[in-house]
Amino acid sequence: MITFGFKNRYSGVVRAAVAILIGFIMVLKPETSLIFLVKVIAAIMIASGAVSLVYGVLNRRNGGLGLLIFNTVVDILIGILLFSFPDEVASFVIILIGIILVVFGLFQIVTMASASRFVPLGFWTFVLPVICTAGGALLLVNPFGAASTLTLVAGIAILVYGISELFASWKMAKAIHEYEIKFPSSGSGSGSGTKSGIDYSGAKDAEFEKAGEDNQ
Repeated sequence: MITFGFKNRYSGVVRAAVAILIGFIMVLKPETSLIFLVKVIAAIMIASGAVSLVYGVLNRRNGGLGLLIFNTVVDILIGILLFSFPDEVASFVIILIGIILVVFGLFQIVTMASASRFVPLGFWTFVLPVICTAGGALLLVNPFGAASTLTLVAGIAILVYGISELFASWKMAKAIHEYEIKFPSSGSGSGSGTKSGIDYSGAKDAEFEKAGEDNQ
């Protein structure tokens, strides 16, 4: 069964919570939230560069300081560029969001189709991931349109994805449970007279006689 992104029971819930939070912020303030998101990414890049530098200095005896310094310079430069040109970067962020929504929406459809073999899923199960995928595709069609409108569409699509991911996590947990019941892991019969799923409990030892003993 396909369990992409759902094997860990908490991963889907965490993705859903983050998506719902980001989507809610983008819907609430579409005029400024995308710029804010770009600045948050910039701050993360700069912080990552600073951490790399500190780690490299503290562990310089182990080698690799030059590479970590290079990573630090690159991360900080990218962070500064993002801070300096947030409006220009916002358009590319919209493209990135569109790609992520399309990919995650398609994966959700595939995993739900796989889960439908083990738990009953209605038609409405696939509506939300389809809307999410369509929203991502819409962002890719015209990523350089009105920023506030695109942010609002992106926020709604991310919200839909978050709700769909939460529902999918619940359904996938049930499907994985049913799958493990139907196809238990091999070796569960060890110690009870079984091996590789074959029961030998009724088998008898063969008796052999040396040739010629009956003639004595």
